Amino acid sequence: MAYKTIIGLEIHVELLTKTKIFCGCLAEFGREANTNCCPVCLGLPGALPVLNKKVVEYCIRAGLALNCKISNRSRMDRKNYFYPDLVKGYQITQYSNPLCKDGYIKINTKHGEKKIRIKRIHIEEDTGKSIYDGNGNVLLDYNRSGVPLIEIVTYPDMNSPEEARMFLEKLKVILKYIEISDCKMEEGSLRCDININVIDEKTKLKSTITEIKNLNSFKAAVKAMEFEEKRHIELLKHRENTLKETRKWDENKNETVVMRGKETVEDYRYFPEPDLVEIEVDENWIRDIKENLPELPDNRKERFMREYNLPEYDAAVLTSSKELANFFEKTVKINKNPKQVSNWIMGNILRWINASDMDINEMKFTHKDFANLLELINNGKISNNIGKKVLKIMFEEGKNPEAIIEERGLLQISDVSELECIIDRIIEENKQSVEEYKNGKEKVLGFLIGQVMKITKGKANPQLVNRIILEKLKQ
Repeated sequence: MAYKTIIGLEIHVELLTKTKIFCGCLAEFGREANTNCCPVCLGLPGALPVLNKKVVEYCIRAGLALNCKISNRSRMDRKNYFYPDLVKGYQITQYSNPLCKDGYIKINTKHGEKKIRIKRIHIEEDTGKSIYDGNGNVLLDYNRSGVPLIEIVTYPDMNSPEEARMFLEKLKVILKYIEISDCKMEEGSLRCDININVIDEKTKLKSTITEIKNLNSFKAAVKAMEFEEKRHIELLKHRENTLKETRKWDENKNETVVMRGKETVEDYRYFPEPDLVEIEVDENWIRDIKENLPELPDNRKERFMREYNLPEYDAAVLTSSKELANFFEKTVKINKNPKQVSNWIMGNILRWINASDMDINEMKFTHKDFANLLELINNGKISNNIGKKVLKIMFEEGKNPEAIIEERGLLQISDVSELECIIDRIIEENKQSVEEYKNGKEKVLGFLIGQVMKITKGKANPQLVNRIILEKLKQ
């Protein structure tokens, strides 16, 4: 039997504004509980909201980057629900007329390019945070209440957890490029809700859509989708169905568990927010925001391929992070060898960054130090292998490459007479290997070169060693 999985996503993104969406409280993470609060974000009687213009600008920026149409007139709505993390018993959001509509992101699947449509992007306030203390008590921190969000709602265009992962990763890159969010999932800056069901393509039976709430890592999101996909297929196989419910991912059990029955639109009783006027967006403002958008990842990838003659894979890796792409371009301005810079970044720098679980901006050395290291290799001052050792020390200690080379005596040996003395000794000590080479066993050459590198602790110029040995073996 063939089954088709249908996935739609709702992504909540905290915006990088200094203050909250409707008041002047700081919108920052990590402060002592309930210290970034005021009568407005606590919803106290008589307190009136005032919309933060920067929130509207950031939403428009996201909409333009995600190929959306921008509404010239929109409004805020009141969404009613009674959870303790919202003191006033309702959330100010957008429902009937969001700021951004009808966008898309293109992803590259194994079947080719696929367009994932975005239904809407709207602004809203975040809720407070419930904290469970382990003794059955629920503590509430309202620092997050009123922090500005955009919610990005897709159409159900994804047909596998892998496609959803690709969409989420590309979306995260774009949001970071346009600098409206830090997208730190561990801090709740990017959270994902999943709507998933399955169709039996033979019988056309559909399972009921399940919502999975508040996934705060792509790994957890993929696991949750894979679990639900299998669960829905098993239900259909037995002519059963799931309830319309909201579930959450249990990391310890590696399964989704029921939270509650799924609310309907009617349950939220939306109506226009009476304390806020309509939002009017001038075309000139939209044009100004569009003109000030940075170069987006896909465009930058195409330019890297064209301008630096890089393979598509290299260009895709280098532009997967704005900071990484900037580091590459700054280095190339000095080094003038794009492919060498690309190879070292992808093969050495990224390996160290991933192993150290750090961001490229957290490295202890600059692009100038890195370009200098490559120049030392290209000028024959150090070998490629020594260069890798120096880079490791640069990561650990932050010193510039010349200082490391000088301190540790790592300069490459390129003195011909010195190398000849060492090579004469190696040939004398390995007469049998020399005879084997003369009898056609060319692999012995690598052994002899290795002996020289061993004695010189990798500092001998390998090209020079190779030439001298060959000359002496021909004598």
